[in-house]
Amino acid sequence: MFATHVAAAVLSHVSAAATWIIQEGNGGIATDPLGLWNAMKWPARIVVIILFIMSGWSIGVMIDRAMAYSAARKQSRAFAPAVAGALRDGRIDEAIKVAERNKKSHLAKVVTAGLMEFKAHQDSPGAIPGETIEASKRALERTEAIVHAELKRGLGGLATIGSTAPFVGLFGTVVGIMNAFRASAPAKAAGIQSVASGISEALVTTALGLLVAVPAVWSYNYFTTKVENFDVEMENSSMELVSYLVRRAPRETSLP
Repeated sequence: MFATHVAAAVLSHVSAAATWIIQEGNGGIATDPLGLWNAMKWPARIVVIILFIMSGWSIGVMIDRAMAYSAARKQSRAFAPAVAGALRDGRIDEAIKVAERNKKSHLAKVVTAGLMEFKAHQDSPGAIPGETIEASKRALERTEAIVHAELKRGLGGLATIGSTAPFVGLFGTVVGIMNAFRASAPAKAAGIQSVASGISEALVTTALGLLVAVPAVWSYNYFTTKVENFDVEMENSSMELVSYLVRRAPRETSLP
């Protein structure tokens, strides 16, 4: 029952594709989504269900990534000036607290890792300035890689759906055409009425495959561009933080 309602909702976008068949066939096949679903054979129904699952998954990823990127951008805009002011005054502890209050910010995650590593080495006895800076740089690089992987979560699935959904729909097309030929064989003639059902399946599954693939490809390209911009911002923040730590380290280590 659930699959029937699902297919009805999805097929409502493509039912017009088979209207010409119905007109030529004197109303022999239903044009409504539920009627199209009922007229389908199970191979075509399975294709529709698979495409619906792919569509639902891709929509979920789009919503999740849009919310994550929006939160990261919003918190980063609040984080950057606050942490810059704290570091300008030499208040590393305050800068770490500011970063911890913006846990969804990609910049805050990177800066926090570098500052905490610097502070840990700074507080340890016998710390060597060069080693402190190198340890902070390694912490920044590790965190950048982790945050990059977090930002790209789900995008690989979008790329897979965008590239495979048309072929899943094409499989439905082949099945529909095969059904059309099979139906026309006993009649000894290829009348429109005998092949209408199979051609309808072919049109619906083809259109549905494209309907699933196009938004997935668009959103994948859009989100990939977002991640690349975030990577540039993290790289710039890391370089600026390293420069700050290099300037600060000699003064801290020269104290008695």
